[in-house]
Order: sequence, then C-alpha cells, then structure tokens
Amino acid sequence: MTASELIAAHPILETLIGLAILGLAAWVAYTLTRVILIRLFGHMTQRTSFVMDGLLIEHRVVHRLAYAVPSVIIHAGAAFIPGLPEPVRLLVENVASAFTAITLVLALGAFTNVINDLYNRRPDAANRPIKGYLQLVKIVLYTAGAIVAIAFLIERSPMLLLSSLGALAAVLTLVFKDTLLSLVASVQLTTNDMVRVGDWIEMPQVHADGAVIDIALHTVKVQNWDKTITTIPTYRLISDSFKNWRGMFESGGRRIKRAIPLDLASVRFLTAEERARLRRFTLLRDYLDAKQAELDAWNASHPERASEPVNARRLTNIGCFRAYVQAYLKAHPGIHQEMMMLVRQMPPGPAGVPLEIYCFTNTVVWVEYEAIQSDIFDHLFAILPEFGLKVFQQPSGWDIQQAADASGPEAGRLALLAALAQEDRQAAAR
Repeated sequence: MTASELIAAHPILETLIGLAILGLAAWVAYTLTRVILIRLFGHMTQRTSFVMDGLLIEHRVVHRLAYAVPSVIIHAGAAFIPGLPEPVRLLVENVASAFTAITLVLALGAFTNVINDLYNRRPDAANRPIKGYLQLVKIVLYTAGAIVAIAFLIERSPMLLLSSLGALAAVLTLVFKDTLLSLVASVQLTTNDMVRVGDWIEMPQVHADGAVIDIALHTVKVQNWDKTITTIPTYRLISDSFKNWRGMFESGGRRIKRAIPLDLASVRFLTAEERARLRRFTLLRDYLDAKQAELDAWNASHPERASEPVNARRLTNIGCFRAYVQAYLKAHPGIHQEMMMLVRQMPPGPAGVPLEIYCFTNTVVWVEYEAIQSDIFDHLFAILPEFGLKVFQQPSGWDIQQAADASGPEAGRLALLAALAQEDRQAAAR
C-alpha cells in the first residue's frame, strides 16, 4: 500500500500531518524571527551609540515580539489543514489570536521598562520619577489585552465586554482601590516634590529610617541604616507625616544640639587671681577685657553698692566658660559660620544646669559630622576644670565605695542612704 493509498484509507493521518507541518512551520518561523531580530539589534547596538537598541534586548522586547510570529502563522494556516473539524479550526484560530494579543501587550509592557531606563539616565530623573505612571500604563495595557484576548476566545466584540464592565464599576473600584489611592499619591508626591530617590526619610510609624531606593506606583522602598528594607504604601506618604532630610543636605550644614550638664555646686564668682589666670586663653582675652570694663563702669557708677562685694557685679566661672565656648565655636574650622550659632543656659533641674551648644557643621557627611561633634565635646569636657566647673553625673557604686573607704563603715552607710534618698527625689521630680 502506497502512502497516498494509506492516507486515503485513513483521513485522520492527513489531518495529523497537516497539524505537524503547521507546527513545524510555526517553530521555524519563531526561531528565524528571533535570531534575525536579536542579531539585527545586536549589530545596531555595536555600531551605534543609541542605547535603546541594547535595552530592547535586555528587557526582552524582541523576544516577546518573536512569539507573535508563530501565532499569526498558526491562525493563517489552520484553514488549510484538510479534514480539520470546523469547531476545532475556530478554536485554534481564536486561541492563536488571543495569544497574539497577549504577546503584543507583554511586548508593550516590556517597552515601558525601556522608557523608564532611558528616562532614569537624565540628570533630573530622581526629582521627577515616572515609574509609577508607567506602572499605571502597564495596568491599562494588561487590562485591555485581557479584554481583547477574552473577546477573541468567545468571538465577541471587545466593546461589548467593555460595556458590560460598567455594571461592575463598584466592584472594580474596590478591587483597584489601592491603585487609585497610589495614583493620586504619586501625582501629589511628584507635583509637590515631597520625596525623591536617594532622599533620607524618617517615618517612625512604619519603622522606616534610611534612604529611598525606589518609588513605584504602589510602594516606596526605603533601605534603613541597618540594611533592612521597609516597603511603604505610596498613599501612606500622603496620609501620614514623615521627615525628609533633603533640606539638611542641600543647606550644606548639619545641626549640633547637645548640652553639657554642669554641677550647680561648682558655679561661683571668679577671684582676681583666677581672672588673671584665664587671660592665658587667647579666645577669652577680648571677652574678659570688655566684660571687666563693663563691670568696672557699673560699679563705679554705683559706689554705695560696689563697696560690698556681695552687692557688686562680678565675673562668674560659668559665664566665662559660656563665652569661651562661643569663641571656640567661632574659631573652629568645622563649624558653619553663616548659620545659627548659640550657647545658652537651660533651666536648672535635678541634673544640674545644662549648657546647650547649638550650631551647624560645615559638612553633611555623617562620619565627618560625628567626628567634628566628638572633637568639640572632647575639648570642652577636658577644659572644664580650668574654669573651676564640674560635670554633673549621678553617683555610682564606685563613688559610694570611695566615700565609704575614706570615712569608715558608718559614714559609708550614711552616704549610701543619702545617695538613695537623692535618687528617689530626682525620680519624683521627673
């Protein structure tokens, strides 16, 4: 029996052979299209400086377009397969058409990634990110692609499906609630320039404290300083408050705001010998001369009060120390001289009298900022004894033991009781 006679005797063989030939043709067309397109864009990438050529391959736009070719061939060739039942032919054509629509939509979705990469190479891309808008375009594309694919499968007009979706508007609103909120939030964030990629933000309510690494339609990713990632819904940046440190970086100075607690028992008037000794400080000479002249003039104009030291105006060690700190900050090379600089006394309390230093460094680099701040307070803590001042600190076990060893067991017990009573008073005051 010849092959023609065998096929004539079994018509199903002719149909199977036709399907095999159609499948082989589709596979060959896909392979050739994929190889040709990849080589074409590969040569264009090497010969031209247009970066889109390489991005089309990197984001697999070319690969997705290549998938559309076999589906088109299958759709066109299904009518030429002999013996194929009409319902099966229609099913093959409809599935091929739906696959073509989905493939083209996926290619367009990948092309939006190409657009985003090209846009991110602009110098101002971090100020106006478009990733959220492109994701919204993707949602619209994928929704339209799904509707067209379903329309092909059920052989109905896509407009008929769209008109039926009107009755489901309330359901769709609930389904896409987060998307709608995120879209509005993305527009507000971009329009008002509230946050950019690279900004340092703090949002304690979601445990975020670090640099923004990604701004998308639905989420904003923050890499915290411990290298963890916090993902924040975009609309939370509108509904809740957060701190953005961008202004600090743009100003060129970072604030130092720290107080030195001084023991009130060490605050006193200066003697003539101590005033003379403090003149050794170059930073204090102008202050001492001006202040002493002011005090002498006042005392001379009030002889009835100046005759008694308790009624006269005199220099204090805490006032001289405050003036020294002010002069030291003005002479420090790491302090920004054009920004606010202040040395002030805070209200005294159970922990002594705080002397607050308020100024700005001339760098915003974290490591350099901490080094400058530590250098300043290292010096101030070390120079305090020159002014007869002491730093206030709670008595520790070592302090009590020293007192006990110096005064005997009974005195040690009394010192311990006094220290405990003092701690109770301070706790009650707090």
